[in-house]
Amino acid sequence: MAESFADRREPAGSAGSGAQGGGPDEGTRFEDALARLEQIVHALEAGNLSLDDSLRAFEEGTGLLRLCARRLDEAERRIEILAKDEGGPAVRPFTWEEGQ
Repeated sequence: MAESFADRREPAGSAGSGAQGGGPDEGTRFEDALARLEQIVHALEAGNLSLDDSLRAFEEGTGLLRLCARRLDEAERRIEILAKDEGGPAVRPFTWEEGQ
């Protein structure tokens, strides 16, 4: 019998599991959540999942994406506070320049 996406989920306490198994918990490390999100993207891009498994994967990925975005926002705020407290240079938005 073919293994479903749900069968390949991470064990409890890892990036993909939440308190009720519905999403990532706040104790999940950013790096673990990002790695699991990459696994989900690859699984969805492969196109081998059933519709139900695809929806479960998408739901899990959405939760992980939100968790990662929150963690990045929190890190940015902490950096801004530290820079301000240290009298460092004014914080300005990052802009990507070709060749960096």
